[in-house]
Amino acid sequence: MPKIGNIELPNFPLLLAPMEDVSDPPFRALCKEQGADVVYTEFISSEGLIRDAAKSKIKLDIYEKERPVGIQIFGAELDSMLQAVDIVEKSNPDIIDINFGCPVKKVVSKNAGAGILRDIPLMVKLTEEIVKRTTLPVTVKTRLGWDANTIKIVEVAERLQDVGIKAIAIHGRTRVQMYKGSADWSPIAAVKNNARMHIPVFGNGDIDSPEAAVKMRDEYGLDGAMIGRASIGNPWFFAAVKHYFETGTHLDPPNMEERVDAARRHLQMAIDWKGEKLGVFETRRHYTNYFKGIPHFKEYRMKMVTSDESADVFAAFDEVLEKFGNFQFA
Repeated sequence: MPKIGNIELPNFPLLLAPMEDVSDPPFRALCKEQGADVVYTEFISSEGLIRDAAKSKIKLDIYEKERPVGIQIFGAELDSMLQAVDIVEKSNPDIIDINFGCPVKKVVSKNAGAGILRDIPLMVKLTEEIVKRTTLPVTVKTRLGWDANTIKIVEVAERLQDVGIKAIAIHGRTRVQMYKGSADWSPIAAVKNNARMHIPVFGNGDIDSPEAAVKMRDEYGLDGAMIGRASIGNPWFFAAVKHYFETGTHLDPPNMEERVDAARRHLQMAIDWKGEKLGVFETRRHYTNYFKGIPHFKEYRMKMVTSDESADVFAAFDEVLEKFGNFQFA
C-alpha cells in the first residue's frame, strides 16, 4: 500500500489533479464522493499569498470531508515560497504540493511551474528548503522535462526524493508539448523502476478511460493515477475506474436524474462558497460534459453557459430533466 508520509492510501489510489478554476471545494467534494482518494486544490501563487491577494487566499479553503487534501503552491522565489508555506500550514492541509509542471506562459515566464525545469539545481534547492520549513509531507507535481532533449526525470525525481519529498506525480509530456500529442508514460515507469526510488510515483496525462488506468497500473507498474481533464464535468470517472478495477466491466453511466442532481449541487455549492457571480461563471465549463451525448442540446447548453443568473441555470436544469429524462447515455 502506498503512503504519503504517514497518510495510508489504498492500492493504486486515484488522485484528483490540481486544475486552475476546476478543482475548487465544490468539485473536490463531488469527486471525493465518487471515489477520489486524494484531492488537490487549484494551484496557488506564492506571490499572491504573501500579498494577501483575495483570489489566492480563497483557494486555501479546505473542508474536513475532503481529506486527505493537498494544497498546491507555485513560485520561483525562495523567500516567497517559504512565506507561502507558513501561510498554507495555517489552513491545516494534509499535504503541501509544489507545482513544477504548469506549462502556461505567464507562469513559466517567471521561472515558476514548468519554467523551473530549465534550472534543475534551483528546483532541487527550493524543494529542499520547503521540506525543511514544514512538518507536513511535501510532494511534487512535474513534467518529463523542458523539451525532448532535456528529459532527465529519473535523475530529477531521485534528487527530489533525496531532499525529502514524500511522493511525486509526473505528467507524461514536456513543457514544450503543452497538452499536444500523447503522454509518454515510459519515462515515468523508468522513475518507478529506479532501484533507489522508494516514494510513491504517480502517473498523470491521458488517463481518459478505465482501461488506461489499468494499463498504467499493470503495464507501467506505477503507484497510482492522477486524474485531470477526464474528470471535468465527470466526477463519476473515479467510480467508473474503481468499478472496472474490481469487476473488469464498465459501470453504467449516470442517468439524467443523477447528472442534473450533480449539476445542481455543484452550482449551489459554488454559489455558497464564492458568491452568485463567480459561482455561476466558474461552473460553466462542466456543463458540456455533464450532459455530453444528448442530441439537439445546444439550446439548453447555451442557457447554462450564457446566463449570469443562477435562477436561469437552475431552470435550465429542470427543463433538461423534463425533456430528456428518459435519455439513455452510452
